Amino acid sequence: MQKYWGLILMLFLSFSCKDVKTVEQELSKKKVASIVPIKKPIVKQFGFNLDEFTVKQDTVKRGDSFGELMLQHKVEYPKIAKITEEFRDTFDVRRIRVGKPYLILKSKDTTETAQVFIYENDPINYTVVDLRDSVVAYKEKKEVKYKEREASGVIETSLSEAILDQGIDYNVTNNLSEIYAWTIDFFRLQKGDKFKVIYKEKYINDSIYAGAGPIEAAYFEHEGRPIYAFAYENDSLKSIVDYFDEEANNLRRTFLRAPVQFSRISSRYNLKRRIRYYGNKVRPHKGTDYAAPLGTPIMATADGTVTESTRRGGNGKYVKIRHNGTYSTQYLHMKKQNVKRGDYVRQGDIIGWIGMTGNTSGPHVCYRFWKNGRQVDPLREELPKAEPLAESLQPAYFEYITPKKDQLDCILYPEMPVEEDFPSEDMVSFNK
Repeated sequence: MQKYWGLILMLFLSFSCKDVKTVEQELSKKKVASIVPIKKPIVKQFGFNLDEFTVKQDTVKRGDSFGELMLQHKVEYPKIAKITEEFRDTFDVRRIRVGKPYLILKSKDTTETAQVFIYENDPINYTVVDLRDSVVAYKEKKEVKYKEREASGVIETSLSEAILDQGIDYNVTNNLSEIYAWTIDFFRLQKGDKFKVIYKEKYINDSIYAGAGPIEAAYFEHEGRPIYAFAYENDSLKSIVDYFDEEANNLRRTFLRAPVQFSRISSRYNLKRRIRYYGNKVRPHKGTDYAAPLGTPIMATADGTVTESTRRGGNGKYVKIRHNGTYSTQYLHMKKQNVKRGDYVRQGDIIGWIGMTGNTSGPHVCYRFWKNGRQVDPLREELPKAEPLAESLQPAYFEYITPKKDQLDCILYPEMPVEEDFPSEDMVSFNK
């Protein structure tokens, strides 16, 4: 009997050892599997896996040039010449600017030769010069995400201050002034005027602010008069977006009120004006002078064709535009023109910059306005309005703006401090 029990015990131990061994093998396999390294996800920037290169990141310094930077990083001269000559429209090497960021992606071998040059034109747009194999240059954009923002303000001293007080991008000031350029006189804003805006902010990588997008909807209350504005594409073929009010009237006029933003009228149209430059003699002044700092952009006040872009006598450097068979405009004393004869320009396009060329005692643009070949005062003219939204588009427009209008109406104004002896008729400045 003891013999049988001994045999049974030996068989049991044999199977148990096999089971333990099997279990140990399984655990060992799992342990090996658990220490297999997890592949690191490939993260690309500017469309490249930067781990594949030696990366040099810097900004353009004074005295830097594209050619010198490439030669320093062992790029052959024929490749530099090809980029300079054949890709000027994509990447004009003469226009790299001091302070702009760039990356040079170099080979990881001992030569560390530049393979790719990436120039950041602005926070969103960049240019890639690929020097591998056949040389090529192309433009790209970083992925941008848009976040809707609502904002409002009550004017105490100026529109720009009310914008900045709410932590709003200053460009919103420009956008508002363009939308309401003809319906509101921004040189005569009143304390207590109000505004509301809906627009989108641009972000790179969800966190890097990249500026404000166009205003989608706005409300401005000037001297108690409410004016709504809604962005709407009225020509899908040309992708033209205009701003219309709640009745589908176009807020744009055929002509802008002024050719310069954030300026002041230093001299009006006056046929009996005495001009100090000419010894205080009476000489007709058939223009309206807008004073602004040197280099301030000058805008075309309406669509049209450039008929003159030259320099002549007391006018200095100037541009003249024919808008139609009735109206023409002229812009004198420019520092530099931005258009040439025959160019077609749109309302708001920059046609030059404020200067002091010709007979002038200070930086300004003399804005002259012709109607049927005779110079007139544009501020006294009843100028034609832009066409309202086409009737065929109005049903879809009203459906589109209904929720936008409700959203504007629900935006609250910031609480303002209570002040005593408030003179409601006080004028406030647009920009100061």
